[in-house]
Amino acid sequence: MPAASIARVLVDSPLPQLDRLLDYRVPAGTEGAEPGVRVSVPLRSAGRLAQGFVIERTEQQDYPGPLSDLDAVISPLRVLRPEVWRLARAVADRSAGSASDILRLAVPNRQVRVEKAWIASGPPPAPIVDAPELTGYAPGTLDAALDTGGRVALRVAPGGEPVGGSGSGSWTARWALTLAQAAARVLAGGSTAILVVPDYRDQEQLASALAGLVPPEAIARWDARQPNPDRYRSLLRAGAGPVIVLGTRSAVYAPAERLGLIAVWNDGDPLLGEPLSPYVHAREAALVRQEQQGGALVLAGHTRSTEAQRLVELGYLSEVRPARPRHPRIVPAASAANPAGEDRLAAQARIPSLAWRTATEALKDGPVLVQVARPGYSPGLYCASCGEPARCRRCGGPLRERRRGEAPTCTWCGALEGHWRCEHCRGTALRTAGAGTRRTADELGRAFPGKLIVVSDGEHPQTAVGSRPALVIATRGAEPVAEGGYRAVLLLDGERMVARESLRVGEDVLRWWSDAAALAADDGTVVLTGVGGALAQALATWTQPAYAAAELADRKALGFPPAARSATLRGTPDAIADAVRALPAGAAVVGITEHDGQSRAILRFEYAHGAAVAEAVRAEIIRQATARRKPAPGAPRRGRQPLPLRAHFDDPEPFEE
Repeated sequence: MPAASIARVLVDSPLPQLDRLLDYRVPAGTEGAEPGVRVSVPLRSAGRLAQGFVIERTEQQDYPGPLSDLDAVISPLRVLRPEVWRLARAVADRSAGSASDILRLAVPNRQVRVEKAWIASGPPPAPIVDAPELTGYAPGTLDAALDTGGRVALRVAPGGEPVGGSGSGSWTARWALTLAQAAARVLAGGSTAILVVPDYRDQEQLASALAGLVPPEAIARWDARQPNPDRYRSLLRAGAGPVIVLGTRSAVYAPAERLGLIAVWNDGDPLLGEPLSPYVHAREAALVRQEQQGGALVLAGHTRSTEAQRLVELGYLSEVRPARPRHPRIVPAASAANPAGEDRLAAQARIPSLAWRTATEALKDGPVLVQVARPGYSPGLYCASCGEPARCRRCGGPLRERRRGEAPTCTWCGALEGHWRCEHCRGTALRTAGAGTRRTADELGRAFPGKLIVVSDGEHPQTAVGSRPALVIATRGAEPVAEGGYRAVLLLDGERMVARESLRVGEDVLRWWSDAAALAADDGTVVLTGVGGALAQALATWTQPAYAAAELADRKALGFPPAARSATLRGTPDAIADAVRALPAGAAVVGITEHDGQSRAILRFEYAHGAAVAEAVRAEIIRQATARRKPAPGAPRRGRQPLPLRAHFDDPEPFEE
């Protein structure tokens, strides 16, 4: 039976008015233009060729006029799977964005050599995997959710276990083992599992756990750190049949014709929020995808985000906890050190006496983790004369001292300030405030002479350390895993972490502390310094969901996210005014501000009105983009101009200020 003669194509374009399917006639020689393949098509208005994807073939023509011919089939492979297209369209519509922007994350650029090798070798055989036991969970809980396609808010046990057999020296966190076992179980049943994590450290943990359960060819890595050929190879592998996709936020868009599991680790981590338009969070994309395709959905963590807590309270997610509750031994400590007597070294290291004594005892048996707030030597610099914060002359960002005695650098643009002068009093002397990883390492090195010091931060990342005694100083989120677990964990700078002005500061800090505390050995001790109240109690009693419930209750009373949805509109004052007038009745304007000729409007609306608000905002974006006038004859061309109106749904920024 001959194929339909019309191809409907989504053109890869940043123009919002082209975010729709365009009809093209399929001429002789382009019969391979099947749904999912990459093609080139002419754009009449621009007089050029553009790339896009064939979405469907049909005999019914939507466009009333004559059709242009499709230019060429770029690749015969169907790299855009139907389930990925449906997901991209749905999450773009939910966020008033373009599907093309989603597909740039979902479908990597073509790699010809990889493609030719793939066609020559053919798809790989389905991996043979035995379904492992889900250790640590009662029968009928997590296993039932995986078998029936349930939706779960999963609490995982802290600590770790050896993997790969005794004596192998490989130590993996229990959360990674749990997700790896769940993925292997799904793969054994002939379905694909997608595991989404915030960063490469978590990815390495999961890879280590999976290594003992499935063969290497059963895993498709998916993250932005991969070379382009490797990422394209992962796309082809994921679309060829059952596999475990392991990656960062964009892995949520990996192809999976038969989806058995989509799991997101630490869904409250801001790294899972996409920084590019339309700014879709991996958790929200996972929720939409599970609704479309079925399979199990797991939001896992040591803590619980308020977004997940809302879904639990609605009954959309069910709670699953380990069969045997366990948590680290956590001891709150005073924020000030006692300089008297035997605690002289504690004062020298600027840590409480209890923390110093705990570290001293623990270092006899193994490594000790010290979590601090900032990297560098001194994260805060001030004018010694007037006390004003030291700022970069280039961009106005705050200055910090990366190493003792070095010239200050800007934390925003990285510029050196070798000849800094205060813009307020013209003073040239600086005083330090706070301690980063380097300064803490220096001070602890003097307090614990002869002990090995390891620093792990953004500039010096470490993913793992051994079991011998050492002081490991790490910033939040950069803590390496220790073989056998840490004998003690010191959580410093608590008062500085909670001082950040943000709606999410409480749940962020609790997540940082909990993830660090979970790295302790089962019989290790965790010391929290400088913080009390509900946060310290939630950590000490390991009742993080209760804190999330209380936080959500406060948000409901104030009408703050996630109790309600929000959106931020940015553009010229006229563009914002037109957009506000076009809003449906369900949207409330919280406020409008103006700065440097640009306006910002913050919207709030109930979840039930989300589709209507997004549709209205998207229509206004398209209307304003289409109405932009071309330069007058003879006027110089200024290149591509920004859109008059931009939207960011569920934007956390207005609540971070």
